[in-house]
Amino acid sequence: MRPRKSALSVRRAKQFRRELTKPELMLWQYLRSSPSGHKFRKQHPAGPYVLDFFCARANLAIEVDGMAHDTDVRAARDLARDAWLAAHRIDTLRIPAVDVLRDVTEVTNMIIITIDDRLLRFGKAPVSSLVIGEE
Repeated sequence: MRPRKSALSVRRAKQFRRELTKPELMLWQYLRSSPSGHKFRKQHPAGPYVLDFFCARANLAIEVDGMAHDTDVRAARDLARDAWLAAHRIDTLRIPAVDVLRDVTEVTNMIIITIDDRLLRFGKAPVSSLVIGEE
């Protein structure tokens, strides 16, 4: 069962969707096209949190972390957040913002590989193998 969304996280998600950071916007340009058939949501509310990107089929949150995440206080909050998500069967993939800025295509490919591996471990066929009409 998916975690309930708080009214505050829904409001914050709507605001964040209008205010993507440059690395988030760059990555969204790739993820919005459903690469390899995987669907993503941007700034998705989950409980008290807002996930940068979320792939529901793989139960995977994708977080683009800027320099602020390197501080001790923020790192502790990230650990608590990741633990809360894991308790709700959502794993977190953290990607440094500098990696997105350096090579967004490589980052996108790594995300797709991660998702395909997760789906195989879950016993779910990757979306690309479900294409109808293949000969």
